[in-house]
Amino acid sequence: MKNIERKVHRLDASGQAIGRLASEIAILLRGKNKPEYEPHLDLGDIVEVVNLPQAKFTGRKFEQKNYFSFTGYVGGLKTRKMSEIFLKDPADVLRRAVKQMLPPTRLRDGMMKRLIIK
Repeated sequence: MKNIERKVHRLDASGQAIGRLASEIAILLRGKNKPEYEPHLDLGDIVEVVNLPQAKFTGRKFEQKNYFSFTGYVGGLKTRKMSEIFLKDPADVLRRAVKQMLPPTRLRDGMMKRLIIK
C-alpha cells in the first residue's frame, strides 16, 4: 500500500450556493482532483469549511425544500423543511448534500469524517 498524502483545503462558504459548494467538497473528499485517482481507493484530502451560515440558497429552496425520513412504521414518513434544519444546525444541510454526492460504498464514512465544518 502506498503512502497517501492528504492536503488540507480551506473553503469559505460565504456567498456560495450550498449545492455548488457540496459538489466541490465531494470531488476533494473523493480524490478526483489527483492524477493517481482510483475509484476503489480512498485517496481524498481533508476539507475545512468556514462561514457556513453566510452561504446562500438559490431560488426558493430555503422555504420549499423538504427532507424526508421514514420510521419504518405505517404512516411513519416524517417531513422537515430545510429552513428549520438550517436555522438549528447549518452544518447538517451541507453534510446531507455532500453525503448524497458521494458513492454509497464502504469508503463513504471515512470520506465524511474528513469533512470539518467550523
